[in-house]
Amino acid sequence: MSKTGRRVAWIIAAAVAFLAGLAGFPAPAATGAAGEGNGARVLVIPVRGNIEPGLARFVERGLATAERQGAVAFLEISTFGGRVDAATDIRGAIDRAVAAGVRVVGWVPDRALSAGALIAIATQDLYMAPGATLGAAEPRPADEKTVSFVRAEFEAAASSRGRDPRVAAAMVDKNVEIPNLVGKGEILTLTADRAREIGFIQGLAADRQAVLESVGLAGAAVGELATTPAERVARFVTDPVVAPLLLSIGMAGLIAEFYVPGFGFPGIVGIISLVLFFGGHLLAGMAGWVVGLLFLVGLLLLGVEVLAPGFGIFGVAGLVAVGTAIVLATGDLWTGLQSLLIGLLVTAVVVAVLARYAGSRGLWRRLALPVRLAGEEGFRATGTRPELVGQTGRALTPLRPAGAAEIAGERVDVVTEGEFIAPGDPVVVVRVEGPRVVVRRVPADSSPEGR
Repeated sequence: MSKTGRRVAWIIAAAVAFLAGLAGFPAPAATGAAGEGNGARVLVIPVRGNIEPGLARFVERGLATAERQGAVAFLEISTFGGRVDAATDIRGAIDRAVAAGVRVVGWVPDRALSAGALIAIATQDLYMAPGATLGAAEPRPADEKTVSFVRAEFEAAASSRGRDPRVAAAMVDKNVEIPNLVGKGEILTLTADRAREIGFIQGLAADRQAVLESVGLAGAAVGELATTPAERVARFVTDPVVAPLLLSIGMAGLIAEFYVPGFGFPGIVGIISLVLFFGGHLLAGMAGWVVGLLFLVGLLLLGVEVLAPGFGIFGVAGLVAVGTAIVLATGDLWTGLQSLLIGLLVTAVVVAVLARYAGSRGLWRRLALPVRLAGEEGFRATGTRPELVGQTGRALTPLRPAGAAEIAGERVDVVTEGEFIAPGDPVVVVRVEGPRVVVRRVPADSSPEGR
């Protein structure tokens, strides 16, 4: 293996080992007093920030921990929303926990919007702080199929907890009209006061302790679930903003290596970004090692295509493999295609900018000859010889039709108009086309004088 190959292998191995170490890092115990005493226990599970697959795995672990400890699961929900598939995963985990005998309490301290509203509705006892909001869950894209699916999820979650499914549906579908609550063409967002008035939530609570008092758990031992390093990496990498960015950096870095001799900084950054992208999705439970291998195979096929002229089977197969790996890693067709498109667009822009400005700014000076080859430096390109037209001479080599001839005492590379001329035969220059000197045989009865 070459030095460059060993360096690449070392970087990949180090990055993979780092992620593997995170995956094996023991989960921290819940902070607080959740494990103390013989009375009731409460495990607080924070549901904050973007709803993404990494958060879904965290909530699933928290609900499993609550079941194992015999604790009440307390979901503290504060989010503007996120991915619908991650929200439905969390709703499914809540349903399984409830079926296993876990009591699930929800509290919205400020807002539970979009995908976060589904999680809040799925809890058994739901409380909101004064001034908090709930709803605004119209999906994107808002096509009929997607709206129908998300609306059904909201209606089912509400019905299973004894809440009005029409209210839940109005948060998703603007075609749902409820008199004195929401008109047709509007998406429903409930304030805490309005939600209490219509009986959609159990009540208002200004803080966590007020919620516990309302559900009869004032003296319970309370602990809060902490995230593991692997969960933090997974949440960061699977964020809807970060994932396409990592993909873009990774692709741009590897493409830059095709232009820079050896293996340097762009390739290192590119590999680390791609390892984080696929490793984070693996830690979040969205992808397996097969997906990463599929991506590497795709890159190898594209490399073969770049080294071989033309665009053929290797290039097509490489693009299909890379695109498939990205879509499989994200776990959702629309999200995967969106990430791939963003990555390709950003990569194209980055490569175009670097190609335009790298030479002048010294970033890729090895890509071009840095010396200006001008006439002042003694450089002369092959020029025309119009003065040779009409000059006569003799063939020095067989002209079939190209060869050499002696013209005006000088050896000149010449070409005939298609005829064969033997060495020693007299020739005359009939025209000059750039560096191309065309000759013709001089007839035997012609006199060279005057030519």
